[in-house]
Amino acid sequence: MTNTPFNLLYKNSLAQSFMLALRACLASVLAVGTTEFLHLAYPIYALIAAVIVTDASNSVTRKLGGYRILGTGLGALFGAALSLTLGHSLLAIGLGVGIMMLALTLAGYNEAAKLAGYVAALVVLDHSSQPWVYALDRFIETTLGIVAALAVSFCVPGRSSPEKPIP
Repeated sequence: MTNTPFNLLYKNSLAQSFMLALRACLASVLAVGTTEFLHLAYPIYALIAAVIVTDASNSVTRKLGGYRILGTGLGALFGAALSLTLGHSLLAIGLGVGIMMLALTLAGYNEAAKLAGYVAALVVLDHSSQPWVYALDRFIETTLGIVAALAVSFCVPGRSSPEKPIP
């Protein structure tokens, strides 16, 4: 690691924690502001995604962004299919989380697995009469949160390498 002013700043764990919190804060505001500007129904899903995918290392946030969008899409599709076939049951929620996480972890997409399971369960959990529409909405809102975290990772300095994670 080179000794740039930002890397020297990151040798202090208080500074690391502050910058991570700042980046998550900015990503959440950007995500919610965008969903409100677009008049989307549930900004909370963009907010959750923006905070969850913001990493202490900008390079990790960027590297995993595409995988997390993939997981979001696959989870939305699988959740809608489960909702149509098994309805809105605890079994369907459990299968949505379990099958998505197992399949994507076995395929080597660990970072996509958690979001896929989460979004699949959200789609099944909603008692919507139109699961495909609801799945598309969850995909759009969650993806906006991920994109907000990615955008902030290019604008606000973060740790340059993921060697020492913040606990």
